[in-house]
Amino acid sequence: MKKLTLFFVILLTFFYSCSKDDTSNSENTVNVFDNRQATGSSANDILSDAIFKSIIVELVFVEGLEPTQTAIDNFVSFLQARTFKPQGITVEKRSISSMGKAVYSIEEIADVEREERINYNTDDEIAIWAYFTDGKSENDTDTEAVLGTAYWNTSFVIYQETVENLSNSPQEPNRSLLETTVITHEFGHILGLTNLGTPMQTNHEDPENEKHCDVESCLMFWTSETGSAINNMGSMNSAPQLDSQCITDLQANGGR
Repeated sequence: MKKLTLFFVILLTFFYSCSKDDTSNSENTVNVFDNRQATGSSANDILSDAIFKSIIVELVFVEGLEPTQTAIDNFVSFLQARTFKPQGITVEKRSISSMGKAVYSIEEIADVEREERINYNTDDEIAIWAYFTDGKSENDTDTEAVLGTAYWNTSFVIYQETVENLSNSPQEPNRSLLETTVITHEFGHILGLTNLGTPMQTNHEDPENEKHCDVESCLMFWTSETGSAINNMGSMNSAPQLDSQCITDLQANGGR
C-alpha cells in the first residue's frame, strides 16, 4: 500500500566480483572484467577524456517499466555537465522479459547483467549498464524501500516498479523528478562521490552517513534517501543538484 510510511533508500553497495569468463560480442572477445570492478573505481575514466572519448549507456528495462524520456534526458544532461567526452554520449534502450521474481538480491541483479549486457569498454569508449527492474530489493523492510543501487564501477540498478509505486499520485513526487533524483544520485556514487574513489578536496563527507555529502541541499546528501525527501519533492520543480564541494572533487578527478 502506498499509504505505508516508506523511507527512500538508495543502497550503496561495494560489490566486488571477478568475471566468470570473457564474453563474445560481435565476434570480438571482450574483457568483461574491466566492467566488474568496485563502485567508484572508474570515476576518472568516466569523467575525463584521457582514455575514453565517449560514453555508451546501455539502458535496459523490464517490459512495461521504461523510465520516462524526461529522466533519461536529464541523466544525459547530467553526464554532459560533468564529463569530458568529445565524441559524445549515446543511449541505447531496449526491453527484456522479467525474471518473474517479486524480490531480488543484488547478486540476482548482477546475474541479469551477466546474461543480458551487450556493451563493454572498448579502446576509446566506456560503457555504462543501467537496468530498470520489476520487483523489489531484498533489503526492503516494512518501513524502508530501496530505489536504486550502484553495485559495480559501471553498473547500477533502479527498482523501477518501486519508483512507480511511490510517484505520480497525490502527496507523491512527479515520476520523472523521482527517477532523475535516483538515477543521478546513484551515478554520483559511480563517479566516486562522496569519498568513494574521487578524492575529496575538502572534508565534506557526512561522518554519520558515510559516502554522502554533509551539505543539506546537495544531491549526495543522505536525506535524499529518506521518506521525508519524497514528501519534500511534491513542491520541487527539478531534482537536487551537486553542491560546489562535490563538483570541485569531480573537477580535480578529471571532470568538468
